[in-house]
Amino acid sequence: MTKTMQAEPFDIVIISTKAYQLEQAIEDIRPFVGEQTMILPLLNGISHIDQLVSAFGEEAVIGGLCFIETTIGEDGSIVQTSPIHQLVYGERGGKRTERIEKLKSHFDGTKAEFVLSEDIDQDMWHKYMFITAMSGITSLMESPIGPIRELPSGQTAIQSLLEELEAVMTAIGAPIKKGIATIQLDKVNSLDDSMKSSMQRDMEKGQGIEADHLQGHLIEKAQQAGIPVPVLETVYTKLKLYEASKDKEK
Repeated sequence: MTKTMQAEPFDIVIISTKAYQLEQAIEDIRPFVGEQTMILPLLNGISHIDQLVSAFGEEAVIGGLCFIETTIGEDGSIVQTSPIHQLVYGERGGKRTERIEKLKSHFDGTKAEFVLSEDIDQDMWHKYMFITAMSGITSLMESPIGPIRELPSGQTAIQSLLEELEAVMTAIGAPIKKGIATIQLDKVNSLDDSMKSSMQRDMEKGQGIEADHLQGHLIEKAQQAGIPVPVLETVYTKLKLYEASKDKEK
C-alpha cells in the first residue's frame, strides 16, 4: 500500500496540466488544499474553472493563464520554443485582496514575467478565443500559421472562425471586448510565420489533445444559443477524427 504524503495545507497550488489530466490532478492535490489555499489554474479554455470550483469552492479558485510556447522533446524533456514566458493572474471579479497582494510580492522579482491583472476574467476569455482559433486552424490545415494566412482563403478562414467564436461568446455573456475578433486577427497576423500551436505539435507526435475542452465546449454553447458555427464544426470534426484514429491504434 502506498503511504499517503502528509503536509500542511499549501498557500497556493498552481495547476498547469492538460484538460484531460485535470480530474486526476484534482484528486492529487486534494490532501494539500485547506481553507486558505489559493488554486491558480493555467489551463487553456474556461470550463476547468467550474470543475475546480465544484471541487474546492468558489473562494479557493483564482484566475490565471500563461503565454509560453513549449513542446516535449524526444527524450521527454520540456523544450521552450520561443522566448515568451508570461503568467497572468488575479482574483476573479477583479478585487485587489490582501492574499493577491501577498502572492504578487512573491512573484515580483522572478526571472519570468508575472502580471497581476485587474480583469483576469476577460483575459482568460480573450486567450480562450485566441488559442481556440490558433490551435484549430493550424491543426486543421496541418501547417504553421504563415503559409495559411498568406492564402486569401486561409485569411478568410481565420477571420471567419474568430467571428464565430466572438458571436458565441457574446451570446453567452462572456466578458469580452466588442470587436475582439478583429483584435485577435491582427494578433494572429503578427505571429512568426513558423509558429505552430501546441495542439498541432501534439497531433504530429500522436499525443492527446484538448478538442472537447476548447472547441467542443464552444460548439455546445453555440448549439444552445442557436448560432451556426460551420468553421468551428469543421475544425472539431478534424480533431475528433484524429482522436478516433488514435483510439483504434491502442
